[in-house]
Amino acid sequence: MSHAPSRSSRPAVFCAVGAAALYALNTPFSKLLLGDVPSRMLAALLYLGAGLGMLLVRFFDRIAGRDRPENPLTQRDLPYTAGMVALDIAAPIFLLTGLSETTASNAALLNNFEIVATALIALLLFREPISRRLWLAIALVTLASALLSFEDASSLSFSRGSPLVLLACVCWGFENNCTRRISSRDPVEIVIVKGFGSGLGALCVALLLDERLPAALPLLGALLLGFVAYGLSILLYLYAQRGLGAARTSAYYALAPFFGAALSFLLLRDAFSPGFALALALMAAGAALALPPQSALSRD
Repeated sequence: MSHAPSRSSRPAVFCAVGAAALYALNTPFSKLLLGDVPSRMLAALLYLGAGLGMLLVRFFDRIAGRDRPENPLTQRDLPYTAGMVALDIAAPIFLLTGLSETTASNAALLNNFEIVATALIALLLFREPISRRLWLAIALVTLASALLSFEDASSLSFSRGSPLVLLACVCWGFENNCTRRISSRDPVEIVIVKGFGSGLGALCVALLLDERLPAALPLLGALLLGFVAYGLSILLYLYAQRGLGAARTSAYYALAPFFGAALSFLLLRDAFSPGFALALALMAAGAALALPPQSALSRD
């Protein structure tokens, strides 16, 4: 039985792969921007770029008459919305601080740990079951993350950046579980709330730590990267879920960390060590096992 996407589902597949490819731009280009923008300030600008960009999308859609009616966020959604915003303040700060201490390819691949964090939090807090297949995926991704956390396996010296990237993944694991509770709401509104709420929160943190706005060119670069890698990526992901369902969308979006690692090698010339190759193989196996079986994908 063929599992190739039908013609009717191809736009949704394009959205899912596009979401993964756009988010993959985040790690290598953030690494480049960190030379001119402090890490907490960059976290703020990325989310503010997403919020500003989506606000413009909403404005032009309304002018063109393309604005579709959606279910708005309500007061009952406030606890999950507040949790989403708070966690989105912390996560990119941890990620970008860690990225300044490790390679972009390592950080991109470590993003797979979000699978582990999301699944375990769903089990512990929301009593969602974990299959044997997913437990094996968790073990493989965790082992690969441990390998990537060591700068030198012979001396067992720990990378200072990797634990911070993993902490960002834990924050995003909590955030994924919050966002899941409001996923039926207006996706553009969700991205706008994420962008401005998390961006302004991170901006306050940056200013309190005496970080200042960068020059015009890196500032515009950070806002544009946030619009593309955060704003448009999240929007495409939410639209893909409507056409493909959650399982098949996650299957395509799992490509993002590997796209990010490949871009890091191409753009930043990161070193490709035997340890990284082993971690890459373990991550690929873990990511594949974390996806639902093919029969479930065809039903979703």
